[in-house]
Amino acid sequence: MSEDAVLYASADGVGEITLNRPGNRNSMTEDVLEGLQAAIEKLRADGDLRCVIITGRGRSFCAGADFKSGAQRGGEGLAPHERSMAMYEPFLGVLEIEVPVIAAMQGHAVGGGLGLAIVCDLRVANESARYGANFTRLGLHPGMATTYILPRLVGLPRAAEWLFTGRLMSGAEAAEAGLANYACSGPDAVLEKARELAREIASAAPLAVRWTKKSLYRGIDWDPRSAAEFEAHAQSRTLETSDAKEGIAALLEKRDPVFQGR
Repeated sequence: MSEDAVLYASADGVGEITLNRPGNRNSMTEDVLEGLQAAIEKLRADGDLRCVIITGRGRSFCAGADFKSGAQRGGEGLAPHERSMAMYEPFLGVLEIEVPVIAAMQGHAVGGGLGLAIVCDLRVANESARYGANFTRLGLHPGMATTYILPRLVGLPRAAEWLFTGRLMSGAEAAEAGLANYACSGPDAVLEKARELAREIASAAPLAVRWTKKSLYRGIDWDPRSAAEFEAHAQSRTLETSDAKEGIAALLEKRDPVFQGR
């Protein structure tokens, strides 16, 4: 039997979730989504937990949707926007974790993979890896509340540029822009920095930290789930377009897309 798609371990008040499908760039396959859901349920039941790290194995933190198996999830009984939302629901579950969550982005995080990173509270990037919301390069509307969260992290003008162009940036650029708290040299350094931060958080008073997290997001009227639901409607409509078919085909064929606006 192959290894679990998502690994979970905890020690000294710190939990670690590891996406464990490096051969498929830790993309949003069914086993990764189910494994992440199970790990989140497990850690939420751990009353001794003080901080969580989410990371991945291999060259990618998470590559987003696995277009070979489809960009939506769920059966025929669901409406198109519900299938889009179902794809993102396991990642959005990170929002329900009461303790601080650190994304240790040891490798590339693109599309929905960046979405996973930005629903975390803190981010540590690999300075040479690539990060971005490339949805428009695929003919798609962004998902995972990206249009809601990204401008709150890096400011509206910069978020607009990145979202409109679908451009990717280096980890060093991500840290300079405020998308990441730190950019480190290499994947091992990323994980070590994340663990250092987690230990520092875990050494603080746990109830005070949990309540501080609640106050922090309450103060900025934080509602990414509603934003994700709105995005799911728009994304499901763009999935029906010829441009989306062209963008996804171009990605799989490793060529530049030619969009026609239809």
